Amino acid sequence: MLKKSIGKFVELRSLACLIGMLLIVGVINPEFLSITSVMNCFNDSVVFTLLSVGIAFVIFTGEIDVSVGMTLGLSAAVSSSLLRDGFSLPVAVIAAVVIGLIVGLVNGYLVAYRHIASLILTLATNGIGRGLIYVYTKGSWVENLPADFTAYSQMKIFSELTTFYLLAVLLVFVLDLLVKKTKRGRQFIAVGDNYNGALLVGIKAARIKLLAYVLCGVFAAVAGVIYSSRIGFITPLAGNAYEMKAIAACVIGGVSLIGGQGSILGAAIGAVIMSSVNRILVFIGLSSNFDNTITGILLISLVVIDALLQKREAFKLKRYKFMLQENKKEGR
Repeated sequence: MLKKSIGKFVELRSLACLIGMLLIVGVINPEFLSITSVMNCFNDSVVFTLLSVGIAFVIFTGEIDVSVGMTLGLSAAVSSSLLRDGFSLPVAVIAAVVIGLIVGLVNGYLVAYRHIASLILTLATNGIGRGLIYVYTKGSWVENLPADFTAYSQMKIFSELTTFYLLAVLLVFVLDLLVKKTKRGRQFIAVGDNYNGALLVGIKAARIKLLAYVLCGVFAAVAGVIYSSRIGFITPLAGNAYEMKAIAACVIGGVSLIGGQGSILGAAIGAVIMSSVNRILVFIGLSSNFDNTITGILLISLVVIDALLQKREAFKLKRYKFMLQENKKEGR
């Protein structure tokens, strides 16, 4: 009851936040509301949409993963170097996905079956992966990617919407329905809501956590391939601090950091908001160097707000139970 009451209409609240943000910036600078500019806010969010959707599964279960930016960077570096060296796109994509699978399996197994704190573990994984990126690239940029590969990110449908973002939207809606309507999908929420309760009703909670990390790793890896296509080159710092924006996007979208609440659609809307910060700064005349600072401030504010809402709803639930007990005593 508590989780449902907090999470009710989260998608609508997130969408209202996005629309309000666009309108406010449009008042400051009317050029921002041009069709091309607004569509670019969505097109530019495709990488963060995939990252946010992936990490949402982990947060649903009550865990966290701060290594998604590293997974993106390592997958992007490996797949881009393969393409540069003449390998086909399917080979490069498979290599990236394998990296995501390995990272997800390692994180998921150690968190779910060895009960290592997810924050500490994924921080360590992030450090190891970042080191591997430098070793693999020898500290150099991966450049000279095939023109046909970078052209994929420019392919558009309906004149302004890119193919990548359209596919991401379709994926979001499918996953959102699966999480809300299928038994396996609802188990992610159930594990985060009440781990012991999930075990009592027969849910293999550890396996669900493992699956969540695997999905997170795979989505980060695919995001890395798309990132490569969009940017056209890869630096050793690719994906650095992206995990902060992905987590903030989830929280904006109504995904509770304590688990057991939220939706895939909400996380995707939050990703559009977070990825638009850089563009908004330009249109209101501020330096894009403030991007990470604003993201950090937003994340802290959202965590505080989330904690306050949880506390308020817990108080309401406690008072409701107390009233029920009093009514029973009075024989009502």
